Amino acid sequence: MRWLLLMTLGGSVAQTSVVQSLSVGGATPDLPFIMTVFWALRRGPEAGCVAGFFAGLLQDVAAGGLVGVQALTKALAGFVLGLAGGRLWVANPLVQVPGLVALTIAEGVLRFGLLQLFHFPAGLGALMMDVILPQALYNGVLGAACIVAMFTVETARAYVAFRSPRAR
Repeated sequence: MRWLLLMTLGGSVAQTSVVQSLSVGGATPDLPFIMTVFWALRRGPEAGCVAGFFAGLLQDVAAGGLVGVQALTKALAGFVLGLAGGRLWVANPLVQVPGLVALTIAEGVLRFGLLQLFHFPAGLGALMMDVILPQALYNGVLGAACIVAMFTVETARAYVAFRSPRAR
């Protein structure tokens, strides 16, 4: 549980401080959402829901908007993906990256729906083209880079453990 707290806090701090410098064409990745998706895939629906809720809540508080909208959408996304993780072959990157992109789009549409309850002034088409789709593509690229980095670290660990004299 300590790792969950540290990852959630770290992702949220990075989102508010570092992500603006990573902006490409006005699109920024959603680091807490990426962390929520990967946490849900590895630990299940409960951990995904908790990670999503706290990551979204920290984002809501830092952004100064409606508190609870991102917390709710990220918690739901983490829970649903955690449930789907038991039914899908989630160890395969060909499932993880498109799943991350699709969930980013679904989370953006759900967030738009919640904001419509409060008479959000933008239309779905404009929001989809200007915010949701670019962010989904950016999350997919960044998620693929994270998967490659994790695979490289796991391979290096296995190689070191195999070459270790204690292993023989």
